[in-house]
Amino acid sequence: MNTKNNRRRRESVARIEKAFVELLQTRELNEITVSGLCKQCGLNRSTFYANYLDIYDLADKIRRDLEQDVSRLYEEEVAQGFNSNDYLRLFRHIQENALFYRTYFKLGYDHQHQVAMYDTHQAERYFDNRHIAYHIAFFKSGFNAIVKMWLEGGCRETPEEMEEIIRSEYQGRLEK
Repeated sequence: MNTKNNRRRRESVARIEKAFVELLQTRELNEITVSGLCKQCGLNRSTFYANYLDIYDLADKIRRDLEQDVSRLYEEEVAQGFNSNDYLRLFRHIQENALFYRTYFKLGYDHQHQVAMYDTHQAERYFDNRHIAYHIAFFKSGFNAIVKMWLEGGCRETPEEMEEIIRSEYQGRLEK
């Protein structure tokens, strides 16, 4: 029986997603076909369609999974209503999942992602709570540019060095 979470189905989904991410490193999304993907991972098209509507649905699932992983990194803070500004945790996650992050950026999902929680207490302290939307856009764009550059360079710097880069760019605005 092909139940939603049986081991065989999970393994098939993992093979499809792995092959998809690998193909995206050398091809554009519109160049990937279901047939080619299935050939790459050694599965039937029916297995693909049992799990996804199309290639774009697969891409969207990978995006959602990565965004959920990142949200889980900070869920305790969100639940408690504070922001530790712990970017080291995020840089470690990026380094450990570099292939998925490169895929995320290649698909352009970084432009669609909305900042779910913003530290309004910091905004009040540092910006007099003015023009918050501009501060969010500026930080998001700058942060994404730094992460992309780090990924393109093969994550040569340590996560600790990357956190220091972010902190130095904000010149002491982020609390330690």
